[in-house]
Amino acid sequence: MTSPAGDRRSLHKAFAASLSGTALEWYDFAAYSVAAATIFGHLFFPSEDQLASTMAAFSTYAVGYLARPLGGFLFGRLGDVLGRKRILVMTLVLTGVATFLIGVLPTYENIGGFAAVLLVALRFVQGVGIGGEWGGAVLLSSEFGDPGKRGFWASAAQIGPPAGNLLANGVLAVLAALLTEDQFNSWGWRIAFLLSGALVGFGLWIRLKLEETPVFKKIQERGERSSAPISEVFRTERRALVAAVLIRVCPDVLYALFTVFVLTYVTTHTDLSRGAGLAAVMIGSAFQLVLMPLFGALSDRVSRRKLYLVATIAAGIWPFVFFPMISGGSFAMLAIGIVLALVIHAALYGPQAALVTEQFSPRLRYTGSSLAYTLAGVIGGAPAPLLFTALLAGFDTWVSIGVYLLATAVVSIIGVVLARDPDREEEAAAMEPAR
Repeated sequence: MTSPAGDRRSLHKAFAASLSGTALEWYDFAAYSVAAATIFGHLFFPSEDQLASTMAAFSTYAVGYLARPLGGFLFGRLGDVLGRKRILVMTLVLTGVATFLIGVLPTYENIGGFAAVLLVALRFVQGVGIGGEWGGAVLLSSEFGDPGKRGFWASAAQIGPPAGNLLANGVLAVLAALLTEDQFNSWGWRIAFLLSGALVGFGLWIRLKLEETPVFKKIQERGERSSAPISEVFRTERRALVAAVLIRVCPDVLYALFTVFVLTYVTTHTDLSRGAGLAAVMIGSAFQLVLMPLFGALSDRVSRRKLYLVATIAAGIWPFVFFPMISGGSFAMLAIGIVLALVIHAALYGPQAALVTEQFSPRLRYTGSSLAYTLAGVIGGAPAPLLFTALLAGFDTWVSIGVYLLATAVVSIIGVVLARDPDREEEAAAMEPAR
């Protein structure tokens, strides 16, 4: 079957551009997340209290999420007014430049507390870029494809986080293995951030070759572009926005637990090393590269909402299995536990792009999807590592963390109940080729 644009080559290029761009941006984001969990505490927030130092580092992790709504508001609106391609070039450059500058940033030892201020500012810029990236990347691939296969095509953007996470963890793990601890803490970590310059150049080369999506071309031809998409979403598609936000909360918290906080937990509450945690996350991320599109494709064949519901229930239950598994300090149990957690996440995240975007009408889809993605990040992903750390310190048991994740699963189940199935007539009309 040919794509609605009649050009499968454009469809494949859009898939590659969506995947590579989000992978590169999530490499930047993941490199920061790993560094925050492992070394940024003593480099930028030195304290005799290790808990306070870690909490301060995780607070900068949260800043990246808190900045996302600004990116969603700004770039989401522009994406529905100016088009998908142009905005995606802007977001890629913004995130890449911020990450590169983190790589040359002086530490507390060099300039005192001003180093932390600069770090927070650059983290904020990273968050703005990613806040505007996701909605456009999803539309870039899905608007070139068959609506009946949206789960698969939209999963291109979903593969980006595990791909970027795998690459970032891999680079940091190699650096940690090749360098002494003093060398890595002094300058080795910077290499991972400086590499973003070359990676962003590659992403731009792919994105600049693309045409605008056929759906947006058609909206332009019909004169249907909204002049105020943000206010229109809040005025006419409130239920869709609420559903899409709630849908995303649990997966964000699940991902923060098993790719970020777990690195801190294994080094403080088990006999396992930081390297063991990084290796387990890399293995799980490698599985996700394959599972994301598979679950996306599966959601095209079965009810997307039912698949999401089952995976959300599994996410709420899994911490109560995982933490007893790793209590003995076995790397095999740690790896199996993280892999299975990220399998559950793939079952959520693979179909999620299609489920979120089809809540909104095509002319408001960039804005609606971006707002849902970024607002959910503020509720779910942003405070998660901080709350995990505080709960563990306050209750001195992983059970509090499990209860927290279970509560977010209930929130996402409510979102699934509120969500709608796609309007096939609306989709068919939107995907007619532009003439």
